Order: sequence, then C-alpha cells, then structure tokens
Amino acid sequence: MKKETSNTANKEINGEKQEFLAWDKAKSKAKPKNAKNAENASESAGIEKSKASAEQARKNLLKAKELDPTAKRPAKKIAEYTDAQIKHLDALEHIRLRSGMYIGRLGDGSNQNDGIYILLKEIIDNAIDEFIVGFGTRIDVEIKENRVKVRDYGRGIPLTKVIDCVSQINTGAKYNDDVFQFSVGMNGVGTKAVNALSSYFRVVSVRDGKCTEAVFQKGKLESERHGSVKSETKNGTYFEFIPDEEIFGKYSFNMEFVEKRMWNYAYLNTGLTIRFNGKDFISENGLLDLLKAEIEGESIYQIGSYRGEHLQFAFTHTGEFAENYFSFVNGQFTSDGGTHLNAFKEGFVRGINDFFQTSYKSEDVRAGITAAVLVKVKDPVFESQTKNKLGNTDIRQWIISETQSGLDDWLHKNPKEAQAIQEKIQKNEKFRTDLASVKKQAKEAAKKISIRIPKLDDCRFHIGDGGKGEQSMIFITEGQSASGVMTHSRDADYQAIFSLRGKPENMYGKRQSDIYNNDELYQLMMALGIEDSVENLKYSKIVIATDADNDGFHIRNLVLTFFLGYFEELVTSGRVWILETPLFRVRTKKENIYCYTEQERDKAQKKLGKGSETSRFKGLGEINPSEFRQFIAPETMHLTPVEISQLKIIPQLLAFYMGKNTPERRKFIEQNLLSNAEIDV
Repeated sequence: MKKETSNTANKEINGEKQEFLAWDKAKSKAKPKNAKNAENASESAGIEKSKASAEQARKNLLKAKELDPTAKRPAKKIAEYTDAQIKHLDALEHIRLRSGMYIGRLGDGSNQNDGIYILLKEIIDNAIDEFIVGFGTRIDVEIKENRVKVRDYGRGIPLTKVIDCVSQINTGAKYNDDVFQFSVGMNGVGTKAVNALSSYFRVVSVRDGKCTEAVFQKGKLESERHGSVKSETKNGTYFEFIPDEEIFGKYSFNMEFVEKRMWNYAYLNTGLTIRFNGKDFISENGLLDLLKAEIEGESIYQIGSYRGEHLQFAFTHTGEFAENYFSFVNGQFTSDGGTHLNAFKEGFVRGINDFFQTSYKSEDVRAGITAAVLVKVKDPVFESQTKNKLGNTDIRQWIISETQSGLDDWLHKNPKEAQAIQEKIQKNEKFRTDLASVKKQAKEAAKKISIRIPKLDDCRFHIGDGGKGEQSMIFITEGQSASGVMTHSRDADYQAIFSLRGKPENMYGKRQSDIYNNDELYQLMMALGIEDSVENLKYSKIVIATDADNDGFHIRNLVLTFFLGYFEELVTSGRVWILETPLFRVRTKKENIYCYTEQERDKAQKKLGKGSETSRFKGLGEINPSEFRQFIAPETMHLTPVEISQLKIIPQLLAFYMGKNTPERRKFIEQNLLSNAEIDV
C-alpha cells in the first residue's frame, strides 16, 4: 500500500523509509560561537541566494510567456454577434454517405470513441465555445432512451441564420475570430454532421424574447417556426436529437463514458456548471481536480500545477514506472497527443534539470509521472477530422519555455515536494541501471537461441513506416492451432501473429526484472519491440485473440496482467484490443450467417428457418481459414478496446482478479463463471 507524503519527520515512500532533512538538522550538536556566527552568515547568504534564484525564475517565466504566439497578436474586442458575422464557405456533400470523414468510427456505443459520443460532443462543444468567450455559465444535458437534449445559455444563433447554421456545410461564425477566438467545435461542420446523422433533430434559438425553431429528419428540413417566448426565458440554444439507427445500427449510450466526458468539460472550464441528468459537474481547480480523481491516494507528493493564460498543466509522480498523460487543445481531448504534449515533456525535463542543476535522463525524470496538459491555440492544426493529435509546430518553443519556467517557479515555492521529486528520480535512475544488466543478460541469452523470434510471423509494415504502419497490428494467440488458421487468413502487409505456448506465467506481484528472465514473455516483448522502451512499439494495435472459453479468458487475463503491471502505457494509450470472433454459425446449404451474440443467433435462426443448422465455435482453430479471413479483415473485424476508467483502479483490479485467493474472489467466481456446458447453444 502506497503512503502519501506528510509533514512528519520520518515518512515512507513506496514502502521505503525516508528521513526528513530538517529533522537531522534539529538533532545536530551545539557548535562553538565562532562556528555559529559563520553558520549564520552562511545561512543569510543562502537565503539571499534563494531569493535571487526565485526572482530569476519569475523573470524567466515572464520571458517564456513572451514566446506565446497567441499572446503576440493584438487582443480583439468581442464583436457583436449579428447576421453580418455569419460567413459561408464552399459546401460539402453527403455526410450520411461519408460519415467516417466527419465523425470517425460509427460503433454501437461500447467504445468511448464511437460516433454517437462524437455527435454529443459536437453539440456541447458549441455551448463550450459560448462559455469561453464569456456567455453562459451553465449547460443542461439530458440523455434518456437515446434521445439527447442540450440547452446552453449563451448568445443564441442569430434567428435568421438558424437553419443555415445547422444544415449548410461550412456556414457559421467559427471562421470569424472576432466572434470565436479559441473554438473547440468542428469549424462549421459539427452541428451539420449531427443533423445529417440523426433520425430526428430539433434546434431552437432564443434571443431577446424571440425564437426560431427548426425540425429535421435525416438532415432534411421538416418544419420551421418563428415566434416569441416568455420574457423571463434566457437567451441561448436548445438542441434535441436521436442518432439514426440506419447509420449506427443498434446502439446505446454508456453513461459511464458520458459522465467522464462531462467531468473533462468541467475540469477544463472552471466556473462552468454542467447539469447532466440532474447531476451537477463542476470543478474549482481544473486540471488539478482531474489528477486527484484519477490517482487519488497514489501520488507520492502534493500534486503540482501551473496556470498561465494559454497554457495549463498539473503533474505528480506515483510509485509506478509508467507514464500517463491527459492532453487537451482548446478543450478537445487529444488522445494521441501531438506537438503540445511532446513540447510539455521536453520542457518538464529541462525544468527539472535547470532547478537541480543536473542532467538527469528524460526516462528517469518522467518514469511514474501522471500529468494533464491544456493549451489554447488560435489556429489549431489537427492530423485528423476527429482531432486526436495536434500538428502545430510554431507552438513548440513557447510551450517548452513556459513549461520549463513554470515548473521552475513551482519547485522554488514547494521545496518539500521538490525534494520528493528528486528522491523519485534517483530511485528511477537506480532501478533503470539495475534493470539494464538484467536486460543485457536476457538479450545475450536470446541471441544464443536464435536471431529470429521463433513464435513471431511478422508483417511488412510497422509504425515507423508512416501511413501504412498506422494500420499495423499484432495478434497474440494461444497455441499453433489458432495461429495456423490466422497465418493463412491474415494480410501479411499489416498483420503479424505471435503464438503463446499456452497459459503464460501470472506476473502479478513479480519484480520487473522477473519478466526478462521469463523466456516466453521476453520473446513477446521482443516481438512488440518494447524490451527497451514502450516508445519503440512496432505495431499500432496489439490484439489479444484467444478462444471464447474459460481457458481462453484466463489466458486473456494473464496477458492483460502482464501489460497492466509493467507496460501500463500500452493500455492507457489505447493500443490494446480484444478480438471478438463469432460464437455461432447458422447455416443452410445456400447461406452461412455468423453470430457474435445469442440475440444475433436467434435472429439468424428465424431468418433461415427450421431447416437451418446451428453450431458453436469453441476455439479459433475450429474455423476454416477461408472463413476466418473475414473475421480479421479491417473492414469487418470486431475489436473491443481495453479501457481503464481511472488509473487508481488498476492496482485494485489486479489484486482482486490476479492476486491471492480471497473469499470475496471465490464468491465472485461462483456467481459469475459459466462452464462451457452451461452456455446456451
């Protein structure tokens, strides 16, 4: 159990006793008078030096802020939001036919990046944009039976432009920086995408006692009305929509995913209240609150934070060695990071080395760090329409410099936390050097066996190969039977196969050096390219492909325990997936239907009639390679991401499922585990 640092004389960090330096000084023996005078003079000089250092840190911070490209631009007064501010650009067509261009994946709501959450996000983003420029401090959100309602209290869309703003591509005020200076919306696309991809879409704008309402179905205008509202009705915009099942199929909103999004909005916009299904989401301390929620009880020192005009960050270290980051641009969560996150990492390392006047390696400074970064950029350039990665290069030097100076300033003001950080870095340094010798021995042993990794059938393209490498994936399978089928079915350009011998060792509670002495797990690390660092990962996706039976589920848990225990970043960065293969095949002489659920099986049986034959697949090796090809083809493959709702639950999950047997776990297994015979066929 990890213990938080405190003001006590003796404390423990990660189970190791640490001595508080001030306590040692208090117990020192009395010194001669002359020595005391010399010591007093020395202490006075030290105080003056500290003051000068702190003053220099303040000056450095001011200098760093001057590099902010947005700050250099003359401040603009927010213009009146009138008809004249609405600009119309070239039209784009067929959102319904090209939905992936606008919202990425579709999905059924089981993944937090599925399209229905993007629709919700786009509507709320517009309300956030109003809040950012000073209009409306509350947003009401309701989701019931897949019907979404969002009401903001901003300025409201200009009444004569309501229909254009929700139906005409590239029409809106987001192109006009007199009206919106730090927009998080889709720049004139978002609301139109929601409209086009909804079976029902309603918008009402209220401005100064008057209103305009428009109702659409699948992007086509059904009705419009203009009128008045009660005098006490506040200005703003109301949206109501139902995502179209014709586009998304059968779907449902996962309220846990939605609540996490609401909290992110609150953390990034202090002073804003979001009321979702009757519950208020509000944050007073922004990113600091985000980290507290994620790692409560895991931090080894008080969470640090910095808040500038266009850059904010919060950080701490835990007793683990994985790095975890939450990065945002103008309120948009950038799951793949980008230039702002890379610049923050570099600035953080420079800040540490500048303060301690050392040259610690970046991996020692960052091992165990958890940080949140928010940057406000005037003209963000994202590498995709769904804005997962920032590409601006002009902001790099500014963020490095302001991060470095902001951190230096915080360390001067928090000497006890600075000491804890240095102790953590030194511990990381020792751990890395000790582990290096173990890695060296493991590499030498591996070379003696074979230059080639025996259980790996590699693919041609990897992450380092540019765009083609982004499609790369490696399937981790159990046994030769399954891997043989997949090898004959795969696309050798992008799909690699690694075959386990059976159940790998349970690595829960083992030292990290132990995994380098485990031949099979070391070969897996070499196959992935992560034996030295997760930054060297060769594949965009790691896909666990085990049989849909008890042994398969056990192997899946053992592999996940390995990743979560030693390479947590792979999971938290969205690299690890589960391959879902069909459980049933319903067929006649003329037609085969593969089913992933009992509901799909029942539907297929009804469609094909009484003469159909139903069989259940118990293992991947039972499926014919010619059939299996469709189950791992990118366009038809069913993948489920491995996701963690909060970092602090990882140790709890591993201890419960993979630790020592307890009465609680035994009871859980008895209540939830089905044998193969009990599965309904």
